Amino acid sequence: MFTAQNAFSGFSVNDQAKAKTFYSDVLGLEVEEEGSMGLTLQLPGGTDVFVYPKENHEPATFTILNFVVEDIDKAMDELTAQGVQFEQYDTDELPQDEKGVMRGLSNSMGPDIAWFKDPAGNILAVLQESK
Repeated sequence: MFTAQNAFSGFSVNDQAKAKTFYSDVLGLEVEEEGSMGLTLQLPGGTDVFVYPKENHEPATFTILNFVVEDIDKAMDELTAQGVQFEQYDTDELPQDEKGVMRGLSNSMGPDIAWFKDPAGNILAVLQESK
């Protein structure tokens, strides 16, 4: 049987320097540079994610990281002040308010969630699990 000693996730970016600045300065994560190989992001909760540069990078078309917050509106305001722009999908499956939040808590549809992109175009989210 397969037995791993450890596991971690990773994703690509097209500009390692921009990614480092975004993840450390805008999102406030601890970022360790692994030379030209990439970056290690230390996520809240103790998980590490490896971010590697890829010349022919194509942004993920799905959410690659979810950041759980106590107050989604406050988190969005803080990120917006840092220059983050939130995505507006507003489909029948993902109805969003004018701020860009799918208000799942008040509609029995899961958490409140809003999506944004990193400088490489990868999709990230902030979500609030309870009121």
